[in-house]
Amino acid sequence: MSEDCSTLQEEEREALLSIYDGDESFKEVSPTVYQYKYGEDGDNKSFLLEVEWHCNYPTEAPKINLDTFYNRHIVNSVKQNIKDRIVIEANHYLGESMTFTLFEFLKDLAEELTADQPTKEVIESMTKLTIENDEELIKKNAVKKDYMSKSQKRKQWDRLDAKGEKPRGYDWVDVVKHLSQTGSSKVEILT
Repeated sequence: MSEDCSTLQEEEREALLSIYDGDESFKEVSPTVYQYKYGEDGDNKSFLLEVEWHCNYPTEAPKINLDTFYNRHIVNSVKQNIKDRIVIEANHYLGESMTFTLFEFLKDLAEELTADQPTKEVIESMTKLTIENDEELIKKNAVKKDYMSKSQKRKQWDRLDAKGEKPRGYDWVDVVKHLSQTGSSKVEILT
């Protein structure tokens, strides 16, 4: 990491922390990773943008991540649209501190960029359909257990293994059954 980049990153870090102090939508994950949440929790169009600085930031664009767990409900086409717009915007500010600018840029365009995101009801119904289809596939592909008759079991028991020997334990005696048949010996106690 060049000294110039590290000083610019430290200055931007301090600026971000002071600007977003008290803003619940902003989160510093680490000194080089920052997140900002757009929209309200439970809203189907809300998403989380993660910006990660690498060693050459700000001379090179930061890494933009929309693949967080919070964004699991966002359709891939919407994610890609947001990512493309952020990358274009980031390329305009190369060499400058841009994280704040990118966060604010998305604040203005969040509604427009998520216009293609389906409503919550559509996603829930799609999820239910996939779950039902998965359950049907599981039922169809379930392995049926073969049940053997007594005679089939006897024949299998009499078979020999690959070495021509009977399988291990074929002549084992059930100890409890054996003792119950032979009875116990009574020991007289002399007093």
